[in-house]
Amino acid sequence: MTAGLTAPAEAAAAPRDDVLLVVEKSGHAVSFYDVASGRRLKTVRLPDYPHEMVVDSRRRFAYVGHYGVRMASTVGEGGAAVFVIDLAERSLARTIDTRPFHRIHGMGIDDRDRLYALSEEKAVLLGFDDPAADRAPVRAVPTHGVKTHLFALSRDGERAYVTGLLSHTVSLVRPHDAAAPPVLVTPGQLPESSCLSTDEKTLFVGARKSSALVAVDARTMKVRRSRKVGGDPLRVYTLDDDRLLVTDIVGNTLTVCATADLRPLRTLRLDGIPAAVSFHPDRALAYVSLLDSDRIAVVDLDRLTVVGGFGTGSEPDVSALV
Repeated sequence: MTAGLTAPAEAAAAPRDDVLLVVEKSGHAVSFYDVASGRRLKTVRLPDYPHEMVVDSRRRFAYVGHYGVRMASTVGEGGAAVFVIDLAERSLARTIDTRPFHRIHGMGIDDRDRLYALSEEKAVLLGFDDPAADRAPVRAVPTHGVKTHLFALSRDGERAYVTGLLSHTVSLVRPHDAAAPPVLVTPGQLPESSCLSTDEKTLFVGARKSSALVAVDARTMKVRRSRKVGGDPLRVYTLDDDRLLVTDIVGNTLTVCATADLRPLRTLRLDGIPAAVSFHPDRALAYVSLLDSDRIAVVDLDRLTVVGGFGTGSEPDVSALV
């Protein structure tokens, strides 16, 4: 089914005090939006092409990686920084210099609010024990992949699963023990996004060029099962014990899949390319960044339908409810 965007005021959905923070890649900024009205509250300008972002548990700071180029295929050294956004002041608090590690893309944060940032250029995972104060990484772990782009992180921060776009691998690395050798698997061609099951025993991977969704044993790194899903499965998210959410940037769809056998259950066609998704913590709502139409679509996950939306700056990507 195809769903258009309704006006934000018509959305059955969003509480009036919800604020969504959106990374605008080609707008070279992060912006704060009132979800109910779609009104832009504040824009924080950043150096060119920020990409991935995480927010700490207290909703005090957001951390944005400076990728520095528009796309993974873009030639160039890229950026070498993490931007610290003060969510209360809605301003750039400071910049953490990560040189000599460039093209900072994948970002993660654990249940102790320790920060992790992935250098695609060096294929190294950086760690910050106190990112609100650290002026540089306090550790660095090689991943043994090539063109490492994103990673999934265990809640305790002891395991990271790093995708290599050019090596076509996923590496299990120990962020706090660089002496532990990475364990690699090839789940398919061009693995980019991954997520852990709720019990953290299974890793789900989107293999983009293989048009496949793959389940990997999170300890042994052996492929358990693989299913062709068609299109280009850019991002994969765990919804609950039984369901995954997969974005397809060829078909412009969101598909709910079963965790047990990776079978597609329901599909929603969108009016744009779904670049990334974030979720409401208390309600069955998803915020889908439509990269090519510069909009956020608000999706009711129970009914799998668009219930609202609003315009953004150029090329919205990762978002977070703050």
